[in-house]
Amino acid sequence: MQRWVLFLDVLRRRGDQFIAHAEKGKPPVLSFPHEVLIDGRKLKRPCNYMLLRILPDPAVGTDPTKRPFVIVDPRAGHGPGIGGFKPDSQIGAALRAGHPCYFIGFYPEPVPGQTLADVGEAEAFFIEHVGKLHDDAEGKPCVIGNCQAGWAVMALSAVRPDLMGPIIIAGSPLSYWAGVKGQNPMRYLGGLYGGAWLSALASDLGNGRFDGAHLVGNFEKLDPANTYWRKAYNLYASIDTEAERYLEFEKWWSGFFLMNGEEIETITDELFVGNKLTSGGIVRNGRRLDLRNIRSPILVFASFGDNITPPQQALGWILDLYTDVEDIRAHEQTIVYNLHHDIGHLGIFVSGRVARKETSEFVENIDFIDLLPPGLYEMILQPKDPNVPGADLVAGNYVTRFEPRTLDDIRGLGGNTPEDDRRFATVARISEINKGLYATFARPLIQAAVTEPFAEWLRLTNPARGQYYLFSHLNPFMAPVEQMADWVREHRRPASAENPYLKAQKRVSDEIVQGLDRYRDARDGAVERLFMGLYNAPLLQALVGLAAPGEEARPPHVRDEAFDALVEKRMAEILARVEEGGLREALVRVLIHARRGEGALDERAFQMLRKIREEYPEAQHLSVDEFRAVFREQVFLMLMDEATAMTALPKLLPNEKDRKEVMALAERVLEASGPLTPDQRARLRQVEALLQDKEERIDAEREPPLRVLPGPPGSSTGKSSLAKAASEISKTERRRRVARAVKAK
Repeated sequence: MQRWVLFLDVLRRRGDQFIAHAEKGKPPVLSFPHEVLIDGRKLKRPCNYMLLRILPDPAVGTDPTKRPFVIVDPRAGHGPGIGGFKPDSQIGAALRAGHPCYFIGFYPEPVPGQTLADVGEAEAFFIEHVGKLHDDAEGKPCVIGNCQAGWAVMALSAVRPDLMGPIIIAGSPLSYWAGVKGQNPMRYLGGLYGGAWLSALASDLGNGRFDGAHLVGNFEKLDPANTYWRKAYNLYASIDTEAERYLEFEKWWSGFFLMNGEEIETITDELFVGNKLTSGGIVRNGRRLDLRNIRSPILVFASFGDNITPPQQALGWILDLYTDVEDIRAHEQTIVYNLHHDIGHLGIFVSGRVARKETSEFVENIDFIDLLPPGLYEMILQPKDPNVPGADLVAGNYVTRFEPRTLDDIRGLGGNTPEDDRRFATVARISEINKGLYATFARPLIQAAVTEPFAEWLRLTNPARGQYYLFSHLNPFMAPVEQMADWVREHRRPASAENPYLKAQKRVSDEIVQGLDRYRDARDGAVERLFMGLYNAPLLQALVGLAAPGEEARPPHVRDEAFDALVEKRMAEILARVEEGGLREALVRVLIHARRGEGALDERAFQMLRKIREEYPEAQHLSVDEFRAVFREQVFLMLMDEATAMTALPKLLPNEKDRKEVMALAERVLEASGPLTPDQRARLRQVEALLQDKEERIDAEREPPLRVLPGPPGSSTGKSSLAKAASEISKTERRRRVARAVKAK
């Protein structure tokens, strides 16, 4: 009885908290002090977004030379603040590392007429403003996009590739069709609802505004055991310790926000049902949105325990956009992913253990990630051993390394068959048909009948809100609960942990959870079978035009000849600068040559590079972005023609002092990750011989040179004219060496 009284009192406090938070305008639920820098409602193209500055602890402060972090929270039914409503959070990790921190949130009510394009303009303005505030920092702002905000940030970066530094997207569904059979039922709902027309109906019933409570309801249906039993039972069973944590989370979970009808319809049409973001199907103002335009390093964080955005949806866009890793390199893109084993969707942003480990390592190594050569990598974390070489260079509790991966590693996570893709493509076309029928025959009548008071009544009576009003002070039957709870707390007599009734209670609870889980599995299985059977019907596919010869659900990759020409020009310009540079360029070439074929990149080597940079005042004027451009150029040069690049080293280092200094620095960097391997020593001896004008062939034949452009169909190597040009440069250099040798003799 005591627990029941205390449980009801927490529900009462939850309801009153819900009402009080709404009366305050539902401000962000951040646990950090902050101030509003820019109100998006006052911009030229107004929207309900805002830019906040996170105020650090005055006793600790931030480092003005470090790049700022900008956290963008998802607008998917709830309000802003999930990225920082605990001390151990994304904001907390950034502040602990000394980075200035900003937060992009939003108000409950959208500005009338605002669109996703307006929101994108506002976010671009916010990030640009942060960059100007920290123009002396070593790098452009790092932007973190959580869930829905992740694909929004990716789209913005594709339109404005020069705007931001590294991008971290956490639990973001960029490839919504992707998934594994038997595991990801949420992706089938669009098909069973008949497409995106339902979001249009919900918007019309809201008088042009979509209620975020509908999205929250979809999330809750995924796990009925947690929604209808486990969450409340955990509070009841541990009522003496769980109340504050429960109320803290409910303050965010109960904040339902609105969207304009155009916004939610664009999201469902183009992302959830249409899957157009990664296929290049989104066109705005005559420009096609192509994620391959992004130049910032992209960090993807996903989890196998995430039932809302599984790893296939978080990473499937890579398979949609690229043919192989060389295609990623040709677009000068660096993509890093990290997979958690069991954390849930919200745990990616909320869990303290994630913030203390994965998020902290992302933050600590953000500059290292910015310098990674173009390609695809998996981020691996290992506990730090204080006895290993270079342990003092690692700031956190884990040593981070980046393992090169291929597209086959992404495919190995599981995904759709061509038949599955055809089913989802059928859904997209059915959705367009139903949306057209609704817009023609039903929408005019509904819009004429719905008024704002009726729409507000629908929102107030939504069960998602009703549960909070029911247990608040508005219910007269809850009036005595507060006094009863005070008396119980004064006379609290908790039962012993060995009480047999408590053990029986736990067994009954477990059986209830198992029963609800069995219901969920049966429901999801039925949903999947219905979807597969319905949208696999040859007649239905023929009616929507997908049975015609040559018609494909996913159009094949088409070579962009204009882009190919730009890549050829860019690489030819890099090859032409093979003899330009100095100590910095030479050091990069020596390190790449010494480590070629070794695979993983270790953060300790980067930390040693940073330490060396601090020892050279003349090198500190170069920003991280500028050094990144130099570093990437040298990487491409070594990938295209390593022999020529290494043969040009003596011209980059004309005097003996610089040559000895480069070799000494190279050894320091390589030894930071452990003792030199025999292969590394042999390669360094090659370089020393070359710098001493001894006859020494640089071994560059172990790996084939970079195939920058895709070859014609049926070709095995796809050797382009660029590769031929590189070959001619190599021949010219060899002729010069022979001529010099003859002259010397």
